[in-house]
Amino acid sequence: MNPLERYEPLVDDVEAFRAACERPLPSVVRVNTIKATPEQARAALDEEGVTYEAVDWHDGLFRLPDRSPGTNWPYFHGWLHGQEEVSVLPGLALDAQPGERVWDACAAPGSKTSQIAADMDDEGTLVANDNNLGRLSALRHNSERLGATNVVVTNQDARNFSTKPLAFDEFDRALVDAPCSCEGTCRKNPDVLDEWTLNHVKQVAGIQKGVLTRAVQATRPGGVVVYSTCTFAPEENEAVLDHVLREEDCELVEFDLPLETVPGVTEWDGETYDESVTRAHRVYPHHNDTGGFFCAKLRVGGEVATDGGTAVADGGETKPDGGTPESTSTGEEVDA
Repeated sequence: MNPLERYEPLVDDVEAFRAACERPLPSVVRVNTIKATPEQARAALDEEGVTYEAVDWHDGLFRLPDRSPGTNWPYFHGWLHGQEEVSVLPGLALDAQPGERVWDACAAPGSKTSQIAADMDDEGTLVANDNNLGRLSALRHNSERLGATNVVVTNQDARNFSTKPLAFDEFDRALVDAPCSCEGTCRKNPDVLDEWTLNHVKQVAGIQKGVLTRAVQATRPGGVVVYSTCTFAPEENEAVLDHVLREEDCELVEFDLPLETVPGVTEWDGETYDESVTRAHRVYPHHNDTGGFFCAKLRVGGEVATDGGTAVADGGETKPDGGTPESTSTGEEVDA
């Protein structure tokens, strides 16, 4: 059975969904604002004679219909980076600020890491972790090419991540872009559908629950954790959120994304989930001509240190009055 069939009850237009999943995915690059502005990147692509189409919902994303991302000098010099459109969504939801302490729990090959570093103006501390030692070379290479100097690379199992090697105990924000069954990447990698098994979905869901649990535990009260996958499976999405909501002191918060999405589902295969999972976003390929994706934003509970007063920012994160918290100071793969 094609695994996409099991998700047909979740989509509004089955024919359009299946047709979109069968079309090749457009090649997309993100402007690396550590080194260039979108205007500079446009001028460079024009100078090189590279055909591109601006993505209407993000001024730093360009579709390149005629060639691969890495065949021009702006890419070589770190002005551009190959990254799927939907892959930028977790970074937008995380909204990391300069000077903060941020954890990217499953970071390699580093597209989202470098996006977060740029959002932080390359200031503060961004701990980019991955448990796969072989993938860390791509993470390091991408960070260096893109000029992300606030990145600290670690090699741990995120489920048991220890902050002991660091100069602090808690993060202001954390991203869990979890390993998953990757069905949403079928437009660029059709083999994922042939290799798909329900047993793998169940196995990886256990890992996801462990990583997200640790991310909540490692983030300060009032801090933000973003959870994302590139799968349609509720077992790996809403069920993971439901588990962590029951086990840890945290809550799902409302947030906006700049493209068409649908809410998370509260029932699947005889299971029911916390009603707040509807605050998560599902992205289907036929709505935006992208890959498939899932994204949720959590606020960590507990007593928030005031240090003379607190100010609550949009999205629920709490910062000291007057700005962001002070800081004490991961191969050319294209992220999913």
